[in-house]
Order: sequence, then structure tokens, then C-alpha cells
Amino acid sequence: MDKFKAYASFVSVATRGSLTAAARAEGAAPAIMGRRLDALEEHLGVKLLVRTTRRITLTHEGTAFLEDCQRLLADVAHAEASVSAGGVKATGHLRITAPAGFGRRHVAPLVPAFRALHPEVTISLNLSDRIIDLSGEGYDCGVRVGDLPDSSLVSVRLADNRRQCVATPEYLARHGTPTEPGELAQHECLALSSDASQMRGWPFSIRRADGSRETVHIKPSGPLDCSDGQVLHDWCLAGFGIAWRSTWEVETEIEQGRLVAVLEDFAAPPNGIYLLLPQRKHLPLRVRLWMDFLRARYAEPTFWARGALRPGNTGAPVSDKDAAP
Repeated sequence: MDKFKAYASFVSVATRGSLTAAARAEGAAPAIMGRRLDALEEHLGVKLLVRTTRRITLTHEGTAFLEDCQRLLADVAHAEASVSAGGVKATGHLRITAPAGFGRRHVAPLVPAFRALHPEVTISLNLSDRIIDLSGEGYDCGVRVGDLPDSSLVSVRLADNRRQCVATPEYLARHGTPTEPGELAQHECLALSSDASQMRGWPFSIRRADGSRETVHIKPSGPLDCSDGQVLHDWCLAGFGIAWRSTWEVETEIEQGRLVAVLEDFAAPPNGIYLLLPQRKHLPLRVRLWMDFLRARYAEPTFWARGALRPGNTGAPVSDKDAAP
């Protein structure tokens, strides 16, 4: 039995609801289609279809097997297209969502670059710190930064996300530099007020007496908090306190000497930058290509370097010369 041909015939019959229609579509005799289905059911040891003279219906096992076969055939089609001469063109409309701050810096500049490669794809990018229901609001995918809540969504890790405490040299000159996380209680910390991922506080890696390390969470306190990360960034630059920010937000200011990283010896392990998908099966080609494009760009050593995405940059890789100090 040619398994692949049997799978294709099963999908054709199941989706058309007729042995004759499926045979006509494949250019084969109905009897040949019937023999393929009989051989497939015998091989699997289960009944996939209930066939009568009037109609064909799927069994419970057939319904489940149909989804797997459709995915398998789609994966093979995508694989063949990716290596064939010219391949297939991605088309249609791609709806993406991403956090506002990260999206402005590290998603939006890549959108024109992606579309230059796939001009028949149109793109809508939503930048919002609101947690968006991808399926309910019709999005193809969403970029997320940080720990992910339990979810039925499919997640693909794109890159590591490192976070650190920072303050201006002027603030540290006035208030002193903390040498361990517990000393943050004596400092003015700039906390994100309504971000569920920070409800447990800021994570730090603490060495135990036996030499192993554990992650502990310190709940920050201070006279100022805000629900907008960019505002916290601005307050920190203005010298109002210590902030806990992602490296991609503050690396330029650290290199310029406008901010100083503190408590680096206690930095917690990185969390992730993810692409979330409503489901993994039957992904449109445009979504697959966008996922691969992001993963490849974020994996470039120069991507996160200083100036990798300056305002107005279309997302093209910077040269080693541009990335050098």
C-alpha cells in the first residue's frame, strides 16, 4: 500500500463526501479509490468511513485521523514548495500584535523588510500592552515578552529576554549603589503597577549556602509606579529611582553612560521572547514565513547590538563595523 496516496485519497473522499467525486478529482476509477480506503482501514485496524449507497460519513476515529492527514499533506506541500524552483508565493493578509515598546523597536522595523520579500502579503500590526485574545480578535500571531501564563495557545521561543536593574549615575551618587537585592527596600523603585508578570516582584538569583542558586522575588516599593513601561524608562532616565527593565530597552543608555546596571551578580536567568499562535495545524504560508523570518533575524548576533535597529532602519543587518563600539 502506498501510504501517502492512501492518505490523500482518504482526505479527498472525506472532504468531498463522495467516492465518485473524489475519484473524478484524482483521475482514478471509483473502484481504485475504494480499494485504497479498504487497504488503509485494514492497515490501521479501524473503520474510518461508513459507506452506503447514499452517503459517506466519518467515524469518530476517521474524524480524528482526517485532521492529522490534512496536516501531514499540508506539511509535505510546504516542504516541496520551499525547495522547488521559485517555490510558492505567500499571499493574503497577515495580522500581528506585539507589546507597544518592544514592538516599536524590534517588530515594526522588520515588517517592511518582510513585505519586501513577500510583496503579495499585506500586513496589519497592532501595538498594545493589552493582552489580546488572538483567536477571538482574529489575529494570526502575537509576539510576547516574558513569562507566559498557562494557555491553549502554541508558543515558539524566538530569543532570550534578559532584564536588569538600572539607575542614573546621579541617582546612585545621591542614594548609594545597592550591593544585594535586599537593599532595594531602602531605595526608590519604579515599579510597573498593573503588569501581571510582575505581581510576584522582581526576580533575582541568590546563592544558597551549599553553593547552588535559587530565584527569589523582591517586591519593589517606591513613591512612583506606572502601568506604562516607557514612562518608567523616562522616569529612570530623569533620576527618579531604580527600574527593572529589559536589556533591549536600556542597552543604548548603558553604553552611553546615562544609566548604570546594578545588582548584575544577582541577575535571574532570562525568560523568553515568544511568537504565539492560535493553533499549530494548517498554518498559512505567510504565518510560517513570518515566524521563520523573526526567528532568523533575532538569532543574528548583530541584531541586538547597539544601533541594530535605529529609527528609520528597515531591518537590514548591520555590518560588523556598525556594531562595533
